[in-house]
Amino acid sequence: MTQTEGKKVLVVGAGGFIGGFICKEGLRRGCKVWAGVRESTSRRYLDDPALTIVNFDYDNPDRLSLQLSEAAPEGGWDWIIYNLGATKALNFGDFNRINYEYMRDFTEALAENGLMPQKFLYMSSLSALGVGDEKGYSPMTSATIPNPNTRYGLSKIKAETYLLSRPDIPWIVFRPTGVYGPHEKDYLMMIESIDKHFDFGVGFRRQMLTFIYVDDLVGAMYDTLASDKTMHRKYIISEPQAYSQKEFRTMVSEVLGTKFVVPVRLPLWAAYAACYVSEMWSRLSLKPATLNRDKFKIMKQRNWNCSVDDAVADFGFHVDYPLRRGIEETVKAYLAEKEASKK
Repeated sequence: MTQTEGKKVLVVGAGGFIGGFICKEGLRRGCKVWAGVRESTSRRYLDDPALTIVNFDYDNPDRLSLQLSEAAPEGGWDWIIYNLGATKALNFGDFNRINYEYMRDFTEALAENGLMPQKFLYMSSLSALGVGDEKGYSPMTSATIPNPNTRYGLSKIKAETYLLSRPDIPWIVFRPTGVYGPHEKDYLMMIESIDKHFDFGVGFRRQMLTFIYVDDLVGAMYDTLASDKTMHRKYIISEPQAYSQKEFRTMVSEVLGTKFVVPVRLPLWAAYAACYVSEMWSRLSLKPATLNRDKFKIMKQRNWNCSVDDAVADFGFHVDYPLRRGIEETVKAYLAEKEASKK
């Protein structure tokens, strides 16, 4: 029996891009997996009959507590992967509610019902650290002092700080860099743009980007849960190499077979103007937009280089999908969906 086989795992926020992969990997490793979703959440990637679907009402703490109590297996869950969160919102209040208050209420409900797991893995973000070394391009590390400069990052560090204040919670924190793979939206927009022969970038100064393929991320989740060295630790999760925009564009265009791609560099002021207009429109339409002033700060950031030495040392973190291979898998899924949409 492996270290994961037979483990009872609850995946909170299972309906999103990453959530479906977490559930699939858990089943592949022999775990018994519960998928926690809102009642209105799509089940598109949660169609395996081996999954147990659980509906949670995060806006009603009392009802959430009851739902947890009713859904819990005998003896509770061994591990909980808390993947719920918002990457875009209309205002900080929404980020705070979804990324902080929901997690606080959820862990309090676990404690009230005596359902605290052996390990609780919280999915934070590299954005919780804020801007790194923009001059020397040295990598962010576990010793980097968090100084988030976005509303999203601020809400994530607030949730992390809450966990620090709760020694009764057996937490582990992951701070992944940009996650990509089949079904992901933001990088899909970049691939679609390159497929149409244009690659849009922001700013003229060198920018170093980091990536993590979704399968490598979810594999690391189960590896860290199975390790006895990871309790109350925070880990940056990334492929241990940074790439330029040109390197990313070249790989995507080669895999697509697109021979001619025009690189378009927007000055920072133009990118800011576009993000500002998009954000104002989103407020009028009451729908969060991909482009906003928070996103501008992320696009403006020049250095996303980071160290994963702690993860390698503590639970043997490794990457099976370096960027080229990950792009091949992502583009394959993109082309398949593109072809299916024509039928």
